[in-house]
Amino acid sequence: MKNNRVFISASLVLAASAVHAADDCKCEEEEQKKASPWTTTAGLGYVNTSGNTNTDSLTVRFDTAYEIEDWKHEAHFETLKASTDDVTTADRKLLTAQTNYKYSPRDYWFGNLAWEDDRFTGFEYQAVVSIGYGRKLIVSERHNLDFEIGPGYRNFKVEGAPSSEDEYLLRTAGKYKWKISDYSDFSQDLLGNFGEDQTEWRSVTALRTSIYQNLALRLAYNVRYLDKVPVGNENYDRTTTITLDYTF
Repeated sequence: MKNNRVFISASLVLAASAVHAADDCKCEEEEQKKASPWTTTAGLGYVNTSGNTNTDSLTVRFDTAYEIEDWKHEAHFETLKASTDDVTTADRKLLTAQTNYKYSPRDYWFGNLAWEDDRFTGFEYQAVVSIGYGRKLIVSERHNLDFEIGPGYRNFKVEGAPSSEDEYLLRTAGKYKWKISDYSDFSQDLLGNFGEDQTEWRSVTALRTSIYQNLALRLAYNVRYLDKVPVGNENYDRTTTITLDYTF
């Protein structure tokens, strides 16, 4: 009986040790994930309708960020293709990259590059380079708001034009994020480029809800406004997208 008690006690100690070891490993893995300077998200959305009208729509998004000490580097790529009855109705590619240097807990310098190819706006391409000052206006557990302002330079080419054009501009940006819960968040990004000849506004409103672990569903509404566009094109572009996002 005494031997049985010793055996049972030893078994309980070993089991407890195994549980603690597993917990320690899990904590170490979580700490490593938290300590990783990389954050990457890829999103994919597709819509197909058939019948009286055959429509296909494909959108792909990719975001990555690397943050260490006082530096943060971000890159974003998105593409949208759509067709109706085998006739292309949308074909857009957008690439942006930004580097921030934080010189105080709330203040930073930034450098930003944006390139866009959207043939349905009447432009073959538009490229903007800007630098400036950023400020974290709100920093809390659930709400964050950043504001940026600085000078920039834009180069663009109108479809059919013999050469490209350029201009200097003032870039402003606002980035707001609201953590609604542990499983969902809301974001609102505003961008304004005020040039000598062209004024541009962009707005991206998004709601993201976690589905399972690293998978999430994202609903976004994009609006772009150009005060001057080539003949035959509209000033406003509006796009609603639903994508399945995977973060790793």
